[in-house]
Amino acid sequence: MSRFFTSIIFLLLFNEGLFAQDRQDTIHTITDTIRHVLDTNTFKQPEKNIFSADSISKRPEQRGSWHISIGSHFFTKEFNKEILERHPYFGFNTPGITVITNQKKFNGKDFLFYMLIAFLLAFALLKKLFPKYFSDLFRLFFRTTLKQRQIKEQLMQSPLPSLLFNGFFVFSSALYIDFLLQYFNLNNIDDFWKMFLYCGLAVSIVYLIKFIGLKLTGWIFGATEAADSYLFIVFVVNKILGIYLLPFLVLLAFTQGSLYQVSMTLSWCGIGALYLYRLILSYSALRNQVKLNLFHFFLYLCAFEVAPLFLIYKALLFFFNRTT
Repeated sequence: MSRFFTSIIFLLLFNEGLFAQDRQDTIHTITDTIRHVLDTNTFKQPEKNIFSADSISKRPEQRGSWHISIGSHFFTKEFNKEILERHPYFGFNTPGITVITNQKKFNGKDFLFYMLIAFLLAFALLKKLFPKYFSDLFRLFFRTTLKQRQIKEQLMQSPLPSLLFNGFFVFSSALYIDFLLQYFNLNNIDDFWKMFLYCGLAVSIVYLIKFIGLKLTGWIFGATEAADSYLFIVFVVNKILGIYLLPFLVLLAFTQGSLYQVSMTLSWCGIGALYLYRLILSYSALRNQVKLNLFHFFLYLCAFEVAPLFLIYKALLFFFNRTT
């Protein structure tokens, strides 16, 4: 019996020692684990000035003014400016460099090209819209038919095509005079198109004064029919001249050198021949209606054909010299 109790007491003491040993081992294990976790997850503050002074990074130390929002892809103005100023390949903020560019002035002939295309289209439209007037005009000019009086009356009864062809003559002659002044270096203003407007205005004024003057002269001296015949011949020749100048305007606008010289010379020859033919037609028409000799006709040409042109040219030179 005593042995039984002794065994029970021994077992109790032995188990208590084992439990105490287990608790102590468990506590030591947990303590070691916590220490390991704390050692591995400890955050250390980064040291400043890790990079040396000659580091690759050019970023300033204070970045308080930089604001970056990656989610919205938004950068502040200061941040963009800092990036451009510290770009390693492009010197956006390099001192002492000033880029000066000269204004490029393109002196092309695009507008002149479109103007000539407009002239060609206008001539094609006039020929298409008034084919009978166009054919009668050339038949009367070259005297290819015996019914000249009938054709003349038909042409005089068509005021609209006559007015349009006269306007075509004014524009083509103004452009040709502009080229002529440029050729002889008489263009006192550098603007080509301003001179074109002046030339068109001058041609219009000259023929308007001639029309009004001849009408008044014929009415005063009782030679209305002779004045009308002379005016009709003048304006018929002008219409033919406006058509004749059209191909030479294209050549004078886009050619140079010997071809330009040949074009200018041929235009002079054609204009001279047309004006000589106009004088012959005018003299033959007036001689049958008015008692007129050749000397009086020559005086008329000098007084009403040549002198006004010189006066207008002198007035234009005086005006341009004052304005420039």
